[in-house]
Amino acid sequence: MLSALYPEFRFLVRKTEAATRARRGCIITPHGVIETPAFIFCGTKASVKGLSPALLKEAETQCCLANTYHLMLQPGADTIQKVGGLHAFMGWNGPLLTDSGGFQVFSLGYGSVADEIKGRRQRSSSVQQISEKGVVFKSYLDGSLREITPETSIQIQRKIGADLVVAFDECTPYHCSRAYTEQALERSHRWETRSLDAFKAYNDGKQALYGVVQGGVYVDLREKSARYVKESPFFGHAIGGTLGAIKEEMYRVIEMTMNHLISAHPVHLLGIGGIRDIFVGVSLGIDTFDCVHPTRIARHGGALVPISLRDHPAREHISLKRASYAEDSSPIDPTCSCATCQQFSRAYLHHLLKAREVLAITALTLHNVFFMNRLMEDIRAALEKNCFTKLCHKWQVSDL
Repeated sequence: MLSALYPEFRFLVRKTEAATRARRGCIITPHGVIETPAFIFCGTKASVKGLSPALLKEAETQCCLANTYHLMLQPGADTIQKVGGLHAFMGWNGPLLTDSGGFQVFSLGYGSVADEIKGRRQRSSSVQQISEKGVVFKSYLDGSLREITPETSIQIQRKIGADLVVAFDECTPYHCSRAYTEQALERSHRWETRSLDAFKAYNDGKQALYGVVQGGVYVDLREKSARYVKESPFFGHAIGGTLGAIKEEMYRVIEMTMNHLISAHPVHLLGIGGIRDIFVGVSLGIDTFDCVHPTRIARHGGALVPISLRDHPAREHISLKRASYAEDSSPIDPTCSCATCQQFSRAYLHHLLKAREVLAITALTLHNVFFMNRLMEDIRAALEKNCFTKLCHKWQVSDL
């Protein structure tokens, strides 16, 4: 059944670790192979901010994500289709993932997963109406009313042309009641079934559809949603929705969800990608991650570094805006072989940031992308050599 729906896609598990659920594998797509575990970088509006596709490739990036919500508003799916699809449009010849648009619709109304983890909760008026048909929302560009349904989400993603696409669902926030979370879950399952039907109607074998597990922080709802997803003909499984108010709760939600997901499908963790999060996620069987974190902190002067180089115990990066780096002639990381570390000092990067030079964004983003790709490569190598647990200890992640 799955091979007929997804003739040009395969997921292979090459090795699993006995001590955890961590696994080494690959996702085969029409635009190349994604070696897993892998990090997928967010190119929200068909661009990873600050980097060209050539620089992304130079940093050994395997896959990028673009947001259906933003691209449907500007430039529009029809425009992207007319110029040859998203790969041609953005000049990227590797695998691409698009989300359903649902996360952006709801996160702009309720706040993001990261907001919840950090204790920030908000409510805006962007979501105008949620019904069985879909969602009516206000465009962030001009305030006009727009509608997205499971059918239009799939149609938009079809026109955009990414390799991996996602079924339409509702991303419920942490502060929703259990009753509403269950109601939204049931509706999301109906929406995802309609997404599947719409996908099958126009399936040309060039795309693969992921189903999303929701259910908030409730064990029985997560189990119910996981059962629905794994019993449906989705190529991959994605874990979405609220994952808790603190990190420890997030990890528990991921673990209890993974307890019920079948291992024959790739599993993607939506919107999470801190270094510790990745180690915990991999240990639980997650295959791919996406998050704006590495590129976003770069735009604010943050450079990801090994534990020994951190200047703050609560951060996974150093802030090159700090005055202490103004005369520091060393690179961000002496062990890093990215172009930024090979060419620029911390002092120069500090100067660029203070002077608000665009080069600072490119240089720091390139480093952070390279850092994440190297981290994932190290994880894959450790899994192949049966020493993943040892690598976890090196990064001070020992309570798996």
